[in-house]
Amino acid sequence: MNSRDIALLELRPEIASAKLVPDMSSEEYFQNKTLRPVAKLQNDLLLVVFQNYCRKHKNVFYDLSVEKKLDYIENAIHKDMKFRNSLKGMIIGQFTIEEYEIYIQNSSALNKRMMNIVKERLKSNVMLLEQSVISVA
Repeated sequence: MNSRDIALLELRPEIASAKLVPDMSSEEYFQNKTLRPVAKLQNDLLLVVFQNYCRKHKNVFYDLSVEKKLDYIENAIHKDMKFRNSLKGMIIGQFTIEEYEIYIQNSSALNKRMMNIVKERLKSNVMLLEQSVISVA
């Protein structure tokens, strides 16, 4: 393992609820071992990136009801492929070489899991997603 991989692994937060058990699928194992910790590590960046996305789309997000904001997040990630690919890059860029090699073997299923995790992170932080709460330095 190279020094980059070691540094990346040391940065990741531990998630107590992310259980790793022998009988889980390889996708679920990868999700709990890699995707969830990376998404948690990248949480603040994901929020700022989403705020920027909202700004570029005329700030309509901020005038919506909470329910409509959740729908907006869902649609942004599901339908805007450029935005989706940008989010994927933020997660994949935190993989070790070994994790990337595992990822490319089943990227389609892992991308679905990855985007669901990102979506849930944004949705759970919807109240923080106001124009001035998270500032871009």
